[in-house]
Amino acid sequence: MITAAELKVGAERTDMYLPWLINKKVAVVANHTARVGKKHLVDTLIRLKVDIVRIFSPEHGFRGSAEPGEALQNYKDKITGLPVISLYGDKEKPSKEDMTGIDLVIFDIQDVGVRFYTYATTMQYMMEACAQYNIPFILLDRPNPNGYYVEGPVLEKKQASFVGLNPVPLVHGLTLGEYATMINGEGWLRKGLHCDLKVVPVWNYNHTYLYQLKEPPSPNLPNMASVILYPSLGLFEGTIVSVGRGTSKPFQVIGYPGLKGGNTTFTPVSMPGFSTNPPYKDMLCQGYDLEDFSESFIRDSGKLYLYWILELYKTYPEKKKFFNSFFDKLAGTTTLRKQIQQGMTEEAIRSSWANDLSVYKKMRKKYLLYPDFE
Repeated sequence: MITAAELKVGAERTDMYLPWLINKKVAVVANHTARVGKKHLVDTLIRLKVDIVRIFSPEHGFRGSAEPGEALQNYKDKITGLPVISLYGDKEKPSKEDMTGIDLVIFDIQDVGVRFYTYATTMQYMMEACAQYNIPFILLDRPNPNGYYVEGPVLEKKQASFVGLNPVPLVHGLTLGEYATMINGEGWLRKGLHCDLKVVPVWNYNHTYLYQLKEPPSPNLPNMASVILYPSLGLFEGTIVSVGRGTSKPFQVIGYPGLKGGNTTFTPVSMPGFSTNPPYKDMLCQGYDLEDFSESFIRDSGKLYLYWILELYKTYPEKKKFFNSFFDKLAGTTTLRKQIQQGMTEEAIRSSWANDLSVYKKMRKKYLLYPDFE
């Protein structure tokens, strides 16, 4: 597994992008993962006399402490005094007023390479705003810790939402720099807009690398086990199954009260900043601890692991209550839910993705900025 010390992320390549910022009024789209060494990007740019006028923040906020799904309000950052505009909750896209007085936008957020992780949607909406108001968009790229494979159903247009806007697989195999280039190249911005995009690439990155994240990308992905398991376990958010929110092992344990079997128990509790009201709060859940499985199988397989969702659906006594309305949005299709309900095997489900994935992979090749895994 390659570490941050062996790479140079886009934010650290200041020699490439600082000349673009001279005498410009700059807005930054970032959260706590936007680091230049041990310092935050915003603090670094201020020290370098860059005129930052505004900060935009994604889900979980600028400092990364907001809960999943929490609707944030605009505020002033306590450290810098800069105004912070939330792009999650009530307002997902910046307004004309928000973009007034800005000469260019810098985007720097660590993604995890899963379609329903919302940072990519925030990026796309900001690209649209920049295109609409003729403002250049500079993306400081970072490695994708799940960038060594492509897998899962491709999103259908009718399922487009904040947890997935574009016809890409659940695991898309792109850095955000590559994804932004694809969005521009495929004309996915609304009303035919085209963003003035520059990507500052990661030095020494390769899609074969298993990248060790330096910072947790969000409160409920606290370690590499959770990041590796997230593509396979995220779909459970559209079911009756807990993924361990409100415990010390979010996205590393799964279960629910009364589950038969399993190898662990857990009790979700209120954890402000992580999950105040998790599913099954204060209730004992039986289930499975999958932390070790992430290292022993998932990381090296390069595949989604559907066994758990197939088995838990099969053994759940009230089949009609297993899925909720969010599942199809997360899956990007109604087909996967129906396949699970019909009792299809994991192999048959995976085979059903083959044609769409083949088409996507050909498209993906056009936008790669780094050596590929194939």
